[in-house]
Amino acid sequence: MAEPSTRPAVVDDAFVTAAHGILAGLVADGAALGWVEPPDVDEVAELLGHVAAAVADGDGALRAAYDGGRLVGLGYWLRYARPTHRPHADLEKLAVAADVHGRGVGRALTAALIEDARRAGIEVLTLDARGDNDGALHLYRSLGFQVYGRLPRFVAVGNRRYDKVLLMLDLRAAPR
Repeated sequence: MAEPSTRPAVVDDAFVTAAHGILAGLVADGAALGWVEPPDVDEVAELLGHVAAAVADGDGALRAAYDGGRLVGLGYWLRYARPTHRPHADLEKLAVAADVHGRGVGRALTAALIEDARRAGIEVLTLDARGDNDGALHLYRSLGFQVYGRLPRFVAVGNRRYDKVLLMLDLRAAPR
């Protein structure tokens, strides 16, 4: 795979179907994406519709990564709704197809989303990751995110419990 290309996503039926395939596949394999069971296509369509509306209002960014013409990853951030938190946003989902893990797709998506946040005037970009997601935690730290908290055994998947790691990137500081 060549360098992954990322671009703002256009939410249409084809994008929803491809995104559903990535998200449902990852969740089925135990990924930490907020679902215990793989989401159905209607859940993904509703989520992406919500994100697309926020993007249209200037309150979010949605990025897609492609290998040739195939969607291989997606990610988004949304501005916080609370008036006192409006200068800040949360990177809520970053999903990369399992067959392209380790090929720079997550890094390209995250870097593009960080730049989108800078251009939108976001001051602090936050995210959380499951404590056992070593690859994601390494990626985020390598891009300048700092851990600011940990909630022990917070994430419940059946009888298993995982830490929730809270990270932030202060965009008020000079770019890395």
